[in-house]
Amino acid sequence: MADKVTAAKATANNIRIAPRKVRLVADMVRGQNVADAISTLRFANRGAAKPVETVLNSAIANAEHNYDLNIEDLYVSEAYVNEGPTLKRFRPRAQGAASAINKRTSHITIVVSEKEEA
Repeated sequence: MADKVTAAKATANNIRIAPRKVRLVADMVRGQNVADAISTLRFANRGAAKPVETVLNSAIANAEHNYDLNIEDLYVSEAYVNEGPTLKRFRPRAQGAASAINKRTSHITIVVSEKEEA
């Protein structure tokens, strides 16, 4: 018989916020209970809080629907942000020169797990 799955994952790819900024928000919720994590994200004064909250809600829904996990027992076991493709743009500068503008994107991954009863 297969062991019961105790983790669910959700990802969002190519989010148009720099990974450095999203990592600050992901670090805030890592290790928290999902109810506390949602509350933290709702009141976080960061633009990246909205997409991270969306991914967290998706991971919670995946845990409940796909694996029949209890929402009250879930916590954010992993939250990491990888760099996505960079859009390279150019800006005109003085004396006919151009400087590069890198518009960075992020891949957000959140894993929620059930707490282990010891």
